[in-house]
Amino acid sequence: MHGLIFITQESEKYSHVESAELALRGGCRLIQLRMKNTPLAEIEDTARVLKTLCDTYNAYLFIDDHVEICKSVNAAGVHVGKNDMPPADARKVLGETFIIGGTANTFDDIVNLYRAGVNYIGLGPFRFTETKKNLSPLLGLEGYAKKLQQSKEQSIVLPIFAIGGIVQSDIPALMRTGVAGIALSGAIVQAHNPVEKTQQIIHEINRWNGK
Repeated sequence: MHGLIFITQESEKYSHVESAELALRGGCRLIQLRMKNTPLAEIEDTARVLKTLCDTYNAYLFIDDHVEICKSVNAAGVHVGKNDMPPADARKVLGETFIIGGTANTFDDIVNLYRAGVNYIGLGPFRFTETKKNLSPLLGLEGYAKKLQQSKEQSIVLPIFAIGGIVQSDIPALMRTGVAGIALSGAIVQAHNPVEKTQQIIHEINRWNGK
């Protein structure tokens, strides 16, 4: 698993589904539905619409936090944060066929998630982002380089995605640290042409992934 993960965002211009469709039209094939402080029924309804849309584009849909909704709509997987269901418990609910991702802020987090059997890690935050409350200490480039090197030394082979306030110009330096890809939202949703911006970001990531 590598490339661009688009995290849905509701804005004055776009709904969660509309923002995802723009990213899909731009070539993104990894979509995470992230709806905080929203009734479960509304999240599930949105997830079902988005699952159909992702199927149309042959894309993977991940549900943020909600393991049961992931299973109900048959999404590709779930992303669990530090305050959500532990990955091992999520695996018991979902079984082996679903993808489970986890959030890491420290190398200890990476180790714990690896041992818990996650399929990928979202490591951050890179810089300040308004979409995340109770932000952990910022990592910056040095933080990523150090944690990726530590992972290599400990033979932890797992896709690690950089996340947190990332813009297109950050991508070359971040990819050089060894991350598998980038997870972002605002850089696309706030762009003048979100579809074109998605294409540009994917091209930038693929340059470093050898594609």
